[in-house]
Amino acid sequence: MSVDRLAGLLDEYDELEKRLADPAIHADQNTARRVGRRFAELAPIRKANDELEQTRADLTAARELAAEDPSFAGEVEAISAGLPALEERLAELLMPRDPHDAKDVIVEIKAGEGGEESALFAGDLLRMYTRYAERHGWVTEVIDAQDSDLGGVKDVSLAVKTKGVPEGGNGVWSRLKWEGGVHRVQRVPVTESQGRIHTSAAGVLVLPEAEDVDVTIDPGDIRVDVFRSSGPGGQSVNTTDSAVRITHLPTGIVVSCQNEKSQLQNREQAMRILRARLLAAAQEEADAAASDARKAQVRTVDRSERIRTYNFPQNRISDHRIGYTAYNLDLVLAGDLDGVLDALTEADRAARLAGETELSRQ
Repeated sequence: MSVDRLAGLLDEYDELEKRLADPAIHADQNTARRVGRRFAELAPIRKANDELEQTRADLTAARELAAEDPSFAGEVEAISAGLPALEERLAELLMPRDPHDAKDVIVEIKAGEGGEESALFAGDLLRMYTRYAERHGWVTEVIDAQDSDLGGVKDVSLAVKTKGVPEGGNGVWSRLKWEGGVHRVQRVPVTESQGRIHTSAAGVLVLPEAEDVDVTIDPGDIRVDVFRSSGPGGQSVNTTDSAVRITHLPTGIVVSCQNEKSQLQNREQAMRILRARLLAAAQEEADAAASDARKAQVRTVDRSERIRTYNFPQNRISDHRIGYTAYNLDLVLAGDLDGVLDALTEADRAARLAGETELSRQ
């Protein structure tokens, strides 16, 4: 355990506590939210350190009493037995954590090979994440969507947010960051007349939602094009050019939005997605520039790989990164994702506690 690191974090906690007590900070809600999130991240460290210091003080007092009265020897033993768990807890909290864990996210789901069946599966994934968010009291917002003819989605961007400051700094990203990758489905499509099982897939991209302070976009670096919104089958659903396409010229990233009725609203939504993608790209660049050991490591979680299979005939869900299998697919699609997400989080925790590099993620 780094004594200097602990002292620095405790000092930061005290400083943030003073800032939050100042009414002036709440005049800027973005600043107040950002400071509140960081304060929430450090609160478990403060609590664990206080518990450890109190236990050590109790142990010292018990030893002094035992020196005068042997009947206190049992108390010394009991207090000593609890120290290792407290020390381990604090050491775990002091390990470097994902800097985006407190953030909200934008989930992008894209239908892959498989035509209408893939689009229907993409719609199933959208409902799964929406229901999971509802279970946790999060707020969801469809930023942009392209529906398919049979009621699925070809492409959708879903914002998922916590209400207020996430407890312990564990926001939406800390849970949904594991979802990025190729999701495969095996089932009899509604379009299949012979009852044969087909395999199709949809891609999921999870991005931490960037704030203005995270990403600065030079207006001269973007090109904005407007066009007419369209619906399933390509038919026009708007008689004005309200849809917006933004191209970030330095990176070539292109974002389109057409859900809103006004051009200004679509532009604002497109900029949200663009900031999130630029933040993710910057993080990937930083990861790529890390140590040779990290670059050479076999990546356990990679969004370019098939990460999960949803087998309807067997009611089975399998996560291929950690060998997780459960036969409760119906519940998972209804939003009960905690089983697989807990398993992925625990695998990451075990790897970090063993001194290994954190599971690669989006």
